[in-house]
Amino acid sequence: MKRLFILMLFVCAGWLVADAQPKPEKPVVEKNGTVRHPWFGVRIGYIGDSITDPGCYTDVKRYWSFLEDWLGTTSFVCAVNGRQWDDVPRQAEQLKKEHGGEVDAILVFMGTNDYNSGIPVGEWFTEAPEQVKGARGQMMARVRRTLVMDRNTYKGRINVGISRLKQLFPDKQIVLLTPLHRAYATFGEDNVQPDESYQNSCGEYIDAYVQAVKEAGSLWGVSVIDLNACSGMNPMVDEQVVYFRDKETDRLHPNTLGQERMARTLLYQLLAIPALF
Repeated sequence: MKRLFILMLFVCAGWLVADAQPKPEKPVVEKNGTVRHPWFGVRIGYIGDSITDPGCYTDVKRYWSFLEDWLGTTSFVCAVNGRQWDDVPRQAEQLKKEHGGEVDAILVFMGTNDYNSGIPVGEWFTEAPEQVKGARGQMMARVRRTLVMDRNTYKGRINVGISRLKQLFPDKQIVLLTPLHRAYATFGEDNVQPDESYQNSCGEYIDAYVQAVKEAGSLWGVSVIDLNACSGMNPMVDEQVVYFRDKETDRLHPNTLGQERMARTLLYQLLAIPALF
């Protein structure tokens, strides 16, 4: 495994140093007071779409490959080009089957294809009155909410996906990544995707799909990294197309420079999230 370059970051009263491959079970704070990156040497499962899939645009180095270089991580990539949140359970089951005993943490990077396909955002819950036992065994009327497990809506798909992940990996860290900003892309006559200034076919902007992922973090008790904001990349700005594959035909997929910027964002955002429990 590649030896990590020395990453030095002033944190509180000390320096963040990662200069050797530590064992995952070692404490984050070393005896000399230095702080080791909590994701150093971690084995990560990746669930996602074309932005993560190594088989799509093979000339592009992926964000997870940069993390391998910098943090000595191991990548188990199950992402598939074009997939949406309804594919998360299948990818999770594949990850469990192929690497179940090896996975330390899981990153889920989905949502942009749900937006483009016009999947209705939907609701997290349904509500209905019920009778519930209270003090001294007395029954009382209360409104109860029930999670929507509907693969035909975005929030329902997220509920189904995270539920399955937590069933398969109950003791593992799960981190959700929000969809990136997106602009015009065309991949042939049958696949032309307008930029994010337009509503999709069900009348929603990309913002609703980003917001839903952030809400899912609180609802399900999982960490969320807002790549939509923190990556700083927006292909709607002509000068920032340098981070995407093609100014004229593909302002959707980050190129290697864009993937590196995503990776650097994750490198620092993950400092605040434990990888192991």
